Amino acid sequence: MARFNVIIIGSGIAGLSLANRFDETISVGIFTKKEEAESNTNYAQGGLAAVTNLTKDSYRKHINDTLTAGDGLCDENIVRMVVREGPGVVNDLLNWGVNFAKYKENIKEFDLGREGGHSERRVLHAGDITGREIERALVDVSRKKSNIKIFENHIGIDLITTRKLKVEIKKRNRVLGAYFLNKNNNKVITVSADVVVIATGGAGKVFLYTSNPNISTGDGIAMAHRAGTKVANMEFYQFHPTILYHPRAKSFLISEALRGEGGTLRLKDGTPFMDKVHPLKSLAPRDIVARTIDLELKKTGDECVYLDMTHKSREFLKKRFPDIFETVLSFGIDISKEYIPVVPAAHYLCGGILTDENGLTSMDNLYAIGEVACTGLHGANRLASNSLLEGCVFAKRAYEATIPMLKRINKLKKNVLDLKPDVFVETEQSGGMPYSLPKWKDSGFSDSDETIVTTHNWDELRRAMWNYVGIVRSDKRLERAERRIDNLIFEIKEYYWNFKITPDLLELRNIAEVASLIITSAILRKESRGTHYTIDYPSKDDKNFKHPTVL
Repeated sequence: MARFNVIIIGSGIAGLSLANRFDETISVGIFTKKEEAESNTNYAQGGLAAVTNLTKDSYRKHINDTLTAGDGLCDENIVRMVVREGPGVVNDLLNWGVNFAKYKENIKEFDLGREGGHSERRVLHAGDITGREIERALVDVSRKKSNIKIFENHIGIDLITTRKLKVEIKKRNRVLGAYFLNKNNNKVITVSADVVVIATGGAGKVFLYTSNPNISTGDGIAMAHRAGTKVANMEFYQFHPTILYHPRAKSFLISEALRGEGGTLRLKDGTPFMDKVHPLKSLAPRDIVARTIDLELKKTGDECVYLDMTHKSREFLKKRFPDIFETVLSFGIDISKEYIPVVPAAHYLCGGILTDENGLTSMDNLYAIGEVACTGLHGANRLASNSLLEGCVFAKRAYEATIPMLKRINKLKKNVLDLKPDVFVETEQSGGMPYSLPKWKDSGFSDSDETIVTTHNWDELRRAMWNYVGIVRSDKRLERAERRIDNLIFEIKEYYWNFKITPDLLELRNIAEVASLIITSAILRKESRGTHYTIDYPSKDDKNFKHPTVL
């Protein structure tokens, strides 16, 4: 049994930047299913969008760009808040040691990039390894803080709630802790907390082809939904238009920042096919570019399209995009002389666990921040590089929302209670009340010798999602996907309750739950908007669908 003031599930920019804000009086447990630096943040190439140069840019422009990309579903109040709080969280990152690129050495002005959908250069970056640089700095800070304990190789199983324990605290359900599987010894630990924060990132592995790392299996969304928390806008999965197409490349992302530097998308014969599609041409919002590429590939029968960066010198490309340049070169392609073969792949979930302006979910004391959350910022389609910004801003707001309560609880525990309860629930009536959480029980379950079942179901699910719930959808495709996923969920549940749990089984259980949520949401939206495009309803319907899809 472990006990903390705050449990943070996930160790990306959102989780770590939140943890680093708490002082030594607040105990924080960070649980991550791999190493602490393994996260979607670590793979982010582009950067963080924020208005840092008010002489050339403005909050209003960034707000308008975000609303335009979101295609009518953004919460305008949330967009204004996030954009205006951007410069403040950038300063926090600088103070934590993040080294964003400068225009010239010893000059304060940042070397700002531009990406799809942005009307100005406002993307702070560290070459093309921005996420890796942010993760490095945040991990360094967290390691030095005595109040933070990091549990690597611990995967979340389920949340523990008052409803699950049949404890009546208030009318609303309240989180009390969570169960985690230690992957090193296959033991389950019970962890209690005053506040639980889900910061597990996205769910790209629900699709066969994705830019996401292997950890992105939607664990946080599945855990929250099983516990009764509302989710929203799950139909809006953004497909990144440019993933390197090569038999030996495993979903390597070709950053949108290349198109921000004038990169042009071309067909095999060299034709620039985006010029007549959108005023921003190759820098159009991602949903439009990905859908256009999908259409062109179906028309031509080609396996990929191409990104042309040959207008830039080898010296510029090696300095601005060192990791991309060297990685693509390792596959025999010199991007200063040759086109880059690219295809779309699942990249970012615009929906997620529904939260308010502070990251609070529909369950008391449960917060969700980062890609796992649906805050209202992204709407139907995320503006490039707004994700790292969102993670930082909502981490700060979650800190500000929880710190008064945490300080009050710690004071009550010291002054009122002589015992150390497993979980301490603050109530309006009693001031404070201890509850013991049940330990995990898996006695009577046997080890499975049929791992092929898990592997087969994993592959079948991801292929069904890619074929039927991908960039272009239809009612028939969604209905086929629903039938297949429902059958898989039945098999997975039967398997889950009859054998001891394993990390692979937990991840399979979670991506199946997320897949079902995506399909259900897509079936409910009888229109095309943002990243959700269906051939049966090709137009946008503001009269009936200008609102989030909440499940």
